[in-house]
Amino acid sequence: MARTGPFEYLHQVRAETAKVVWPSRRETIVTTIMVVIMAVLASIFFLLADQLFSWGVTQLLQLGH
Repeated sequence: MARTGPFEYLHQVRAETAKVVWPSRRETIVTTIMVVIMAVLASIFFLLADQLFSWGVTQLLQLGH
């Protein structure tokens, strides 16, 4: 495996970074909003699932009394 010096490494990093297609500001904002919405929906889903399982376990444990 060939070793590269620090200057060659930085040159390669700069060359690879130039190939990156960066998202526009609008794309970044839209994607961020979608991630926030999905996180809120997922948290609501898991809250409801947790409440349902909690209720179910409570009902099962009360059968023994």
